[in-house]
Amino acid sequence: MVFNVRDIDETQAPLLDHLIELRTRLVRSFLALGLAFCVCFYFADDIFSFLVKPLTAAFPAGEGKLIYTKLYEAFFVEIKVALFAAFFVSFPIIANQLWAFVAPGLYAREKKAFLPFLIATPILFTAGAALAYYLVMPTAFRFFLTFEGNKGGLSLEALPGTGDYLSLVMQFILAFGISFLLPVLLLLLNRAGIVSRQQLTAARRYVIVAITALAAVITPPDVVSQLMLLVPMWLLFEGSLLIMRLGERKDAAEAAAAEAEETAAP
Repeated sequence: MVFNVRDIDETQAPLLDHLIELRTRLVRSFLALGLAFCVCFYFADDIFSFLVKPLTAAFPAGEGKLIYTKLYEAFFVEIKVALFAAFFVSFPIIANQLWAFVAPGLYAREKKAFLPFLIATPILFTAGAALAYYLVMPTAFRFFLTFEGNKGGLSLEALPGTGDYLSLVMQFILAFGISFLLPVLLLLLNRAGIVSRQQLTAARRYVIVAITALAAVITPPDVVSQLMLLVPMWLLFEGSLLIMRLGERKDAAEAAAAEAEETAAP
């Protein structure tokens, strides 16, 4: 078989077009992230003050403090806060650019099936982050502060550092936010035909063990935080199975209706 140079160039053209399109989307995403970072860095003090409120509420009124032991630590904490907040602010734009790159290669039915998952992702992540901020973190911080007091005649006092506290807050928010995306993952795998509801139901006990191990790994090493992540993840898993079952019933009803129409047709 003889290949024409012109044919090779024509096959390379679509690939170059896709690479150029990908570069454009990435540049726009980075520009959005950079602009959001500049804005968030200006408000870094306010954002960090918001993140500190669960710790402030855990301490007795008028007590508690945050310290930093390195001169540059507070500055880098503000940078991390700004970058952390900038990602959330710019995520809608980044997701839009991702969708604009992927959507042209999908059929109309695939777009209709994929779009709900794209919408559900930020909603579920926000729900997980809100649970961590408003319920889990205050509860965990109050538990941690119960260890203050006198130990062997010496005063034991909590003096959290700004960098350590920010890392802990980010761990809580990311752990709960990402874990709440479990239904999206399971439903995508089910829609792609990789796993079925029957397989997940049969493996329920192993899934619960895996969720327990995951909660123990990604949360701080205390039982309270682990249980507060374990229970919602288990409920989300059961909810995913319910949605799969409803989807199967809907598909079966549509298939029966289509078969009935074909039978009734002359």
